[in-house]
Amino acid sequence: MTTHRDAMEAPAELVRCPMMPTYGPPSVEFVRGEGSWLWDLQGTKYLDLLSGLAVTSLGHAHPEVADAVAAQAQTLLHVSNLFGTEHQAPVAGTLDRLLGGGGQVFFCNSGAEANEAAIKLARKWAGAPAGKYQVVSALGSFHGRTLATLHATGQPAKHEPFQPLPEGFRHVPWADVDALDAALDGTVAAVLLEAVQGEGGVNPATAEYFAAVRQLCTERDVLFMVDEVQTGLGRCGSWFAHQQLGVRPDVVTMAKALGNGVPIGACWADASVAAAFEPGDHATTYGGQPLATAAARAVLAVMEREDVPARAVAAGARFRAGLEVLPAVTGVRGLGLLLAVELSPEFLALRPSKVVADALLEEGVVVNAVTPTALRLAPSLLITDDEVDEGVSRIAAVLEALAPHAAPGSDQETT
Repeated sequence: MTTHRDAMEAPAELVRCPMMPTYGPPSVEFVRGEGSWLWDLQGTKYLDLLSGLAVTSLGHAHPEVADAVAAQAQTLLHVSNLFGTEHQAPVAGTLDRLLGGGGQVFFCNSGAEANEAAIKLARKWAGAPAGKYQVVSALGSFHGRTLATLHATGQPAKHEPFQPLPEGFRHVPWADVDALDAALDGTVAAVLLEAVQGEGGVNPATAEYFAAVRQLCTERDVLFMVDEVQTGLGRCGSWFAHQQLGVRPDVVTMAKALGNGVPIGACWADASVAAAFEPGDHATTYGGQPLATAAARAVLAVMEREDVPARAVAAGARFRAGLEVLPAVTGVRGLGLLLAVELSPEFLALRPSKVVADALLEEGVVVNAVTPTALRLAPSLLITDDEVDEGVSRIAAVLEALAPHAAPGSDQETT
């Protein structure tokens, strides 16, 4: 049997890999998961502290979600969105309630699609043909990889291979209220921000910053849209991270955790904003289809029963307490169970964060190097205290093994 890794690593002159090289050869091929644990082809067991980039927030193969998906697959997999299906309204109603009510939901398949929907909604709401169509986002942000959401992403290096990108986007420095104030001219329809910049390095917004953004948006008749694709649904210690910042956005996007691995995304908007959409304005073939919404309904039921925001607060604090005291660590930032572990300059001089992430994988721990100086942790929201302690212990052992040590009788550091 040809494995994923075999296919990606096959020499081109011998065999053409059937997959595009968008990710490169995988270092591990996983075949099974349970809770916070993964197993590879060889049967090696890994502690998953990344959750598929904040996706499997109830852990792998959660039995209630698996049962819901299996039952739905044997009942009804798909009909056109010209018709209703049983799970759509309950899931939308739960999301609206968790967001404070008064809104409506559009279902899609991913975070990028949720942000695409938000961008289109903002243009329709603002009257784009009359010249009010720009979306302002922050440098360091990440909003997706479609052409529009790529341009909304505040990382110019990612733009260059795909120019020209769609017009209508501008970027300002993160957390710079004066720069945002200057950018909000009469052509701007919306501001799109993350409550915590995930791919940008796990950089939380402050309540003061979001309050100022909310005020500016209200004064200029501009929508305030918050991308909660990575931060939403309990990960940061509240149902949505912006709720800790004391604001009510006009639009909120989400995905990742909503299906616990089954692809589903959603764009929520205040009803007064959602009313800008009319039948035919926006659609997606698979958005809100029965399998995805059955999974989401089960996910939300477990999340509420387990009070995952409170669990994220407690487990995040436990991780911080264990990691912040390690000699190679200069700090831990983030909210709840979306954390970045910043490594010391002395350690990084010889061991960049990617080397540390690779070494942890060799020792059976899944994290990623979110920046050249930091590791990202986004484990299951149902992670146990013992698993947290196991993760801290393994990270400590790897950092100790990789740390530069003083040679006997010398003040110089060597490896």
